[in-house]
Amino acid sequence: MHIVSMALAGILWGPSVVSGSGTCGVPVGTELVPVTSDCLHILKTAVGAATCRNCVCDVDSSGSFDATDGLACIRKAVGIGVELVCPPCCGDGIIESPEECDDGGAEDGDGCSAFCTLEDERGLCAGIDAAEGDELAVQLVSDALDRPVHAAAPPLDPRRLVVVEQPGRIRLIKDGALVPQPFLNIHEKVSCCVEQGLLSLAFHPDFENNRRFFVNYTDNDGATVIERYEVSADNPDVTDPDSGVVLLTIPQPRGNHNGGQVAFRSDGYLYVGMGDGGGGGDPFETGQADSTVLGKMLRLDVDVDDEPYYAVPPSNPGKDAGDLLGLIWAKGLRNPWRFSFDRANGDLYIADVGQNLWEEISYEAAGGSGGLNFGWDIFEGDGHCYEPAPDPDCPDPPTGFTMPVLDYGHRQGCSITGGFVYRGCAIPERHGEYFYSDYCSPFVKTLRVVNEMVAEQDDVTASLKPAQGLDMETISSFAEDARGELYVLDHLDGEMFKIVPAP
Repeated sequence: MHIVSMALAGILWGPSVVSGSGTCGVPVGTELVPVTSDCLHILKTAVGAATCRNCVCDVDSSGSFDATDGLACIRKAVGIGVELVCPPCCGDGIIESPEECDDGGAEDGDGCSAFCTLEDERGLCAGIDAAEGDELAVQLVSDALDRPVHAAAPPLDPRRLVVVEQPGRIRLIKDGALVPQPFLNIHEKVSCCVEQGLLSLAFHPDFENNRRFFVNYTDNDGATVIERYEVSADNPDVTDPDSGVVLLTIPQPRGNHNGGQVAFRSDGYLYVGMGDGGGGGDPFETGQADSTVLGKMLRLDVDVDDEPYYAVPPSNPGKDAGDLLGLIWAKGLRNPWRFSFDRANGDLYIADVGQNLWEEISYEAAGGSGGLNFGWDIFEGDGHCYEPAPDPDCPDPPTGFTMPVLDYGHRQGCSITGGFVYRGCAIPERHGEYFYSDYCSPFVKTLRVVNEMVAEQDDVTASLKPAQGLDMETISSFAEDARGELYVLDHLDGEMFKIVPAP
């Protein structure tokens, strides 16, 4: 009998000493080196009669261990197919691309599947080696971006991060590398630049099923546009260019103070930050006016399939004010360039760019009913009177207004860049710290809010200085990936850096 046939006969009908989950072979580098005694279990796993995890060799990248993979392992064991190269070993407790998680177990239903794919949020940190301390550093992700202003990740997809380029393109970073083909290109719709352009993106919380995301840009007339797109059903790395539907078009009287951020809260609604319409000192008096959506935070129900593709949430404070004004969630904002929600509890942090003297961070705890007034243009910063109303004095104390939790003067910077509360896997000692910066003075600082007051602050600028002669000079935005790890975007240098534990 041919030696291979003899080996297979022994595999199929001979005794087996393998029980339980088995080792199914020993991973050596990128190769799999099974031994003959393992082969029955390998074959049983391939046909679904057993579960082998520690050496699953997905040679055809199907995302599961199937008959093709089982045969490949058997061929390796009996001496043919010696060039067999395996992807990372699922089940060793260490995440290696293209794994989404690796908890070292063999069961589904715990957040990380038996084949190292994410099932839900519980598996996000499975396989991440968490640092013991709180020291930080940065790693360069890309230096080939064109005026990056925002980035976001699809929920439960740690392999992808998309970067918004101000002139009108969205780029994909997949497995840490910039993909040449744009994720979306709408430059012909977008007016750019200075404070206009394609400004942000938000993935729908149910993106995995509906493939929807939302963008905020200024169109060729300078109006703010909120538009919905869908990722291609055939290729998750590109957008269906014909899927766009416009939800809102809001005229802007001037080219600056567009706000620009869109983001989802844990309540499932889409929030839109609107600036006061531009010019200096709120010349159109929009910040305190209830007759316009300028100078406001808007809140939309976007789970609507028919025109206008949105609805006023019934819990909005001004829901009876009509189709557009009913979207107002809060007022008194000048230019909320970047805001974010703490993924752990839904708290809202708004970095509102100041006028002549003060930059500020405003805060709203989760669970409120909206209707807050953040003060502009009566106040600038924390109780600093800007335009008294009613004349001649500003209210003291500022009853009815929500003052920022932090402000700083223009000796420190001139245009605040808001970030995120860190909730990532790699640096647990930094959990609960909000990161922020300034476009004009590229420091990176953190603060921690306790009982709606700043309890701790830290300056991490020095530790985040890039190596290899690089600098972060014009910080336009922070970003958060699916695991909650944070990134920093350098606008004019076209760079993206990842915040990591210090070596």
